[in-house]
Amino acid sequence: MPLLTRPITLLSTALLLASLAWADCECGYTVNGTLYTDLLETDFLHTENINETGWMTQVYTVDSDIARGPFGKDAGLKQVVANPLESRYDWAGDGINGGDAGLQVIVSNPGKGGMIPMGETATNRTDMLYGSFRAAIKLTGEKGTCGAFFWYLNDSHEIDMEFLSSQFNEASHPVNLVLQSEESMNAGFDAENTNAFETHQLPFDPSEGFNEYRFDWFEDRVEFYANGVLLKSMSGDGVPRDPGHLMLSQWSNGDSRWSGGPPKEDAVMTVSYVKGYFNSSDTQRQSDWRNRCLDINAPNATCEVPENTAPPRTNATANTYFFSQQQNMTVNQTLSGGNPNTIASGALSIHGSIQSISTAVLLSSLVLFMTWCS
Repeated sequence: MPLLTRPITLLSTALLLASLAWADCECGYTVNGTLYTDLLETDFLHTENINETGWMTQVYTVDSDIARGPFGKDAGLKQVVANPLESRYDWAGDGINGGDAGLQVIVSNPGKGGMIPMGETATNRTDMLYGSFRAAIKLTGEKGTCGAFFWYLNDSHEIDMEFLSSQFNEASHPVNLVLQSEESMNAGFDAENTNAFETHQLPFDPSEGFNEYRFDWFEDRVEFYANGVLLKSMSGDGVPRDPGHLMLSQWSNGDSRWSGGPPKEDAVMTVSYVKGYFNSSDTQRQSDWRNRCLDINAPNATCEVPENTAPPRTNATANTYFFSQQQNMTVNQTLSGGNPNTIASGALSIHGSIQSISTAVLLSSLVLFMTWCS
């Protein structure tokens, strides 16, 4: 190779490397062609401390008037319990406390009291603005509760997938799909008479095993799924347009028109994972994305979220794909530690400095070029 050609080839190669994505998925994650900049994944099968996962157990009490039923609600720490598998290498089996492994969200019988103990947890991040959210859940078979996976801003801005255990029987296994809105709030928080409510029959019993429930939230509509099958698309004024957060809840207020109950025994809803791929309303997060996404068209700069078209498996090989458990696929994302700056194993622990790294690569290439030419 001629002497001059060698440094030019070296420079070209270095410039090409500088233009490529610094890490896989640095520009985000795609669902059906829609790009989302941020990620939150929680593997409850291997979580011992809930409050170190980016979730916070809710603690509050409301009386029966506010709860809109004959009983009040008592949300407490003891009603949300981590029950991980014994080994981090396992993906199925009983948890360390017995029973199904995962996050247990519990409703208890109040005894002679007027407050029903219930469980609820919410993400620390409240900047979720449009996205695809899914959870693997096994509902309770104990009658008298409402189990819910939902996005929430306030009582008039809410995307709900709700399961009423009193509706489950051999012939009926419904999920209630709801957009709580100003219209439903003005109707006494009753969405049934709006166009943003549907009771959809499922082809399986939600209390018999884990299934993935999902909603994709766009600016003009919300799509609801079960095990990858589209159940319903809702549009209209009930679609939220402001940021909020994810919640998991199971409750009862004794209202025979909805939750029923209270349950006679502890009613346990178990969650094995929650995954969210979304855009952030936070200006710092938006700036972080611009800094790390050098070239959206670079190889592997975006990553497609795998579709789950079947119930999460329940045998010994029932592992589920997490970007956060791969190397170099979650730079500057929220992982199990709940810290947006947490970096997955094998990725670079540098925040907001990818552009300067690429500049350094370019400068080094120029130095090499000058050295070869001298």
